Amino acid sequence: MRPRPRTALLALSAVTVLGLSGCSAIADADPGTGALGGAPAAPEPAFDPGPALSKLETLAVKGRAPKTGYTREQFGPSWSDDNGVEGGHNGCDTRNDILRRDLVVLTYKTSTRDCVVATGTLHDTCTGTTIAFVRGQDTSTAVQIDHVVALSDAWQKGAQQLSPQQRRDLANDPRNLQAVDGPTNAKKSDSDAASWLPPNKTYRCTYISRQIDVKALYRLWVTQAEKDAMSQVLHSC
Repeated sequence: MRPRPRTALLALSAVTVLGLSGCSAIADADPGTGALGGAPAAPEPAFDPGPALSKLETLAVKGRAPKTGYTREQFGPSWSDDNGVEGGHNGCDTRNDILRRDLVVLTYKTSTRDCVVATGTLHDTCTGTTIAFVRGQDTSTAVQIDHVVALSDAWQKGAQQLSPQQRRDLANDPRNLQAVDGPTNAKKSDSDAASWLPPNKTYRCTYISRQIDVKALYRLWVTQAEKDAMSQVLHSC
């Protein structure tokens, strides 16, 4: 019997090694992509400002009404679970509903049925930063819940004409709420788009479109300066 050429033996050895390591290679593959070591995440679809611009044109344009009579209580008890929007009457207050939705790597206060968030991490879209949340008297304010359309702004632009229940829904509607960096939320205060925009410029298009959605949903109006600012942001998207 003629001896096999050295190259043939090497090839056979390589096949044998591959055959033995095949299960390991499959085990190391990313189960979501089938690619070894994972694959780059698909790029976010480009923001389409068209729908927001069209909806913006449906909003009434008026001057800002006096702030007379405004109090936080006009929108019901803070973070009340007694509301008619998503999350209402689920046994957990609205603030913790939003923390549970927007934070990751959560832990919960014991004996709260996974309602009260004890710790978590916020990847804040408004600032583009990551914030550690720890529940406590001196630490909870690091993460606050932003009313995308501020309640005082809403009061001066149509919410006075809403029923008490509708105002309570507005204050607790997840579409009008997001967890954000506390100091940044304090700087925003009750500003509208004409006087405040998220520091993270890449999020401004989404933020403005959310304001427009909320104002349309609750039949609130915009000032001319506010509409101009919204339009300018959306045309830059």
